[in-house]
Amino acid sequence: MTLSDLPGLMAQANADIAVFLAAATANVRAQVAGPDGRIDRARIQSDQHLVHGLAWAGALAQTLVQVESWAMRLMAQGRFGSIEALLAQGAFASFGGELQSGIQMAQGETVRPGLLAQPDLSGCAALSRLVAAHDAAARAAITAHLLAAQGEAVFGDDGLDGDLAAIRDQFHAFAQREVAPHAHGWHLADALIPMPLVDQLGALGVFGLTIPERFGGAGLGKAAMCVVSEQLSRGWIGVGSLATRAEIAAELILSAGTPAQQTRWLPGIASGAVLPTAVFTEPGTGSDLGALTTRAVATDGGWQVHGAKTWITHGARADLMTLLVRTEAGSSGQTGDHRGLSMLLAPKPRGTDADPFPAAGMSGSEIGVIGYRGMKEYEIAFDGFAVPADALLGGVRGRGFVQLMATFESARIQTAARAIGVAQGALDAALDYAAARRQFGQPLVALPRVSDKLARMAVEIMAVRQLTLAAAAAKDSGQRCDREAGMAKLLAARTAWMCADNGVQIHGGNGFALEYPASRLLADARILSIFEGSAEIQADVIARRMLETG
Repeated sequence: MTLSDLPGLMAQANADIAVFLAAATANVRAQVAGPDGRIDRARIQSDQHLVHGLAWAGALAQTLVQVESWAMRLMAQGRFGSIEALLAQGAFASFGGELQSGIQMAQGETVRPGLLAQPDLSGCAALSRLVAAHDAAARAAITAHLLAAQGEAVFGDDGLDGDLAAIRDQFHAFAQREVAPHAHGWHLADALIPMPLVDQLGALGVFGLTIPERFGGAGLGKAAMCVVSEQLSRGWIGVGSLATRAEIAAELILSAGTPAQQTRWLPGIASGAVLPTAVFTEPGTGSDLGALTTRAVATDGGWQVHGAKTWITHGARADLMTLLVRTEAGSSGQTGDHRGLSMLLAPKPRGTDADPFPAAGMSGSEIGVIGYRGMKEYEIAFDGFAVPADALLGGVRGRGFVQLMATFESARIQTAARAIGVAQGALDAALDYAAARRQFGQPLVALPRVSDKLARMAVEIMAVRQLTLAAAAAKDSGQRCDREAGMAKLLAARTAWMCADNGVQIHGGNGFALEYPASRLLADARILSIFEGSAEIQADVIARRMLETG
């Protein structure tokens, strides 16, 4: 296969995949429709394997669409070289190969394409040719390029231009200088990220990237958020995640806050002077926000909050809580009941190690975790905690769920970018180790199965990066992109786990030793398919949108 063959093969493969996906969508829709022809929620739940398999197929297909788009843009600009061709071809071999033979939803959960639609893609000549071309020589060539590019901000041309490429390079250099050398020590000590580093990030504008300039932010788009989140998470996910709560809080306030709330909170969030935390989840509810029971009772001076929250990241050191509560006595707190949920912008005093929650009516305890450290996780109990009257987001009761839903797209896009950073960090560590470690008289990287693992990491990282940047571009253009954001988060989380797991395998026994960063990267990667909507929740969201729109 020559470079000139690639555009036509990618286009034909994607056309065949689109036909298959349309047939699969129609087939699944028919199986989960009720007697009236409308989608039956009960049938979706009872046949999750099939329905979620459709979502995974859609995510893989969309990734290949974005890989083709990336390749064609680079070709038009004269920037598409041999390594980009190898990565593009490898993406079709990896993800297209799954669409032909079996889609990995999770370990031990494989969806066979023939279950989704017939005929399947086994007879797709263009895709089969792309899969076959990703042979041992192609994989070895990718690894050779990796070795030549060790330490660079990006492997292969990621398609970024101008300001975004400059931002990428700036934050890559910063993370490699200020974060990566210390990350493993902070992880092992289970220490909070040092405040001087938090202050540095604030000075660099990390917390205000997408906040408008009139409020002290940089006024950039979600693509910039992705680039910064990836490079910081490549150094350490704890640092890469510091801005997540700022992003959520800022989007809530920008989209639903009153002018007074925007003026009060956004400049401080943008500068890093105000550290927010998201206080949504409750014990026993998980992703079922409609089952929340924490209540805020109106008083003459504001609100009194009663209830319990859990998995509150950076909760002790935060200054502002975006706090989801029930404000209406008539709402039940039963599964799916989103009535009466309101969002409070609740200020709190910043805690210390000695006194993490120094506020009346509020107490908390730390949740020990195996990874994703640096900000710490907490359970928080409220017993008459006082919140000012003007803290109700937008000044309107009962809109909390709708207000929060408006932030999910951005949060999931950013989580995908963080996952890519973790994946890239795992590739960095594995490549360094494989190049330096010698076994049987040769470096590990010379062994074909080690080289193959490294090549697969590089291929999938570039592919899911394009998927994530496309979702960010859709968000920046004002399009609804819950499906695209979910796809990016779903697949990037799987890629992070694959890279981290293979990184441990390349390290061998040393990968299981606490002293090696590979062990931390594995623990960090594991959370990505759980938080900000689990992989199962993402698949459900994606499938429902596919069944609605075709």
